[in-house]
Amino acid sequence: MSIKKRVLTGITTSGTPHLGNLAGAVLPAIQASKDNSTSSFLFLADYHSLIKNLDPKLTHSSSLEIAACWLACGLNPKKVTFYRQSDIQHIMELTWILSCLTAKGLLNRAHAYKDAVSKNQESKNKDLDKGITMGLFNYPILMAADILMFNADIVPVGQDQQQHLEMTREIARRFNHHYQDLFTIPNAQINKVSGVIPGLDGNKMSKSYNNVIPVFESKDKLRKSIMKIQTNSLKPGDPKKTEGCTIFKIFQSFADEQEQENLKIDYSKGIAWGEAKERLFELLLDRLDPYRQEYKRIIKDKGEIENILQEGASKAHEISSPLMLKIREAVGIKSF
Repeated sequence: MSIKKRVLTGITTSGTPHLGNLAGAVLPAIQASKDNSTSSFLFLADYHSLIKNLDPKLTHSSSLEIAACWLACGLNPKKVTFYRQSDIQHIMELTWILSCLTAKGLLNRAHAYKDAVSKNQESKNKDLDKGITMGLFNYPILMAADILMFNADIVPVGQDQQQHLEMTREIARRFNHHYQDLFTIPNAQINKVSGVIPGLDGNKMSKSYNNVIPVFESKDKLRKSIMKIQTNSLKPGDPKKTEGCTIFKIFQSFADEQEQENLKIDYSKGIAWGEAKERLFELLLDRLDPYRQEYKRIIKDKGEIENILQEGASKAHEISSPLMLKIREAVGIKSF
């Protein structure tokens, strides 16, 4: 009997589920979970949310909404290990152990940290670390603990997360070399089609940038959001490029090949931006409606969602508990 490859994906609980979550993580992960050669670990990254969000009500409500989103989109909790990050205490313990082994110089190179320092330089702040928390600085270590705690073989990530995955690989190698060979060296899986889903302003769709298109909005609100997508000044009749176009990039993430080809032709013929947005709206309305209806049903039963997460945590502990004992022994923390 062949050993299943472990695939791990998490979503940060710092806002309402949006199209970037759906196309970049939720739907690909659910599809991957149907592969009998893999074992899927899917989680709510609520500790990660504290890095960007200090509103406890938002963290809590977002956890509920994102859990309901996974389930509404077809996640089968019996077939996967579906859990809340904060329910697995071993992850935080492993984070500390790994932080004692990780070089500060490695974290200095993290894009998020360097970007924050760069903004302070641009603002001419004497303190280049102004406003930078240890949560932001240590983010790659917590991500490494998420992955290594379950010895994931494959981690689907966006292009912006590739560096963090490389850091995880380096941290795992260092532990294995210094202590004991306990961690699998994970591999990144980049979705070449969806990649980074752009938001209303063309930047990565992110709650941090306030440029998201929520998945479960009403029909009218969804349309208003799409109409806010920024475009260039090309007029109707002017040929337009699909490359780098926010409307087309989002459309591509949910459309089949024929639908994409049809829109490409219309771009070359000079489709008006308003019409292109309308086409995107109609597509999303069609693709999202089944999920929206199921979401409305599921989110009403908080108790059932909690039960599902607790069952998932129990499954996760069956793997994390014995590995944590080995890790403790390897670093010298054990009974006399």
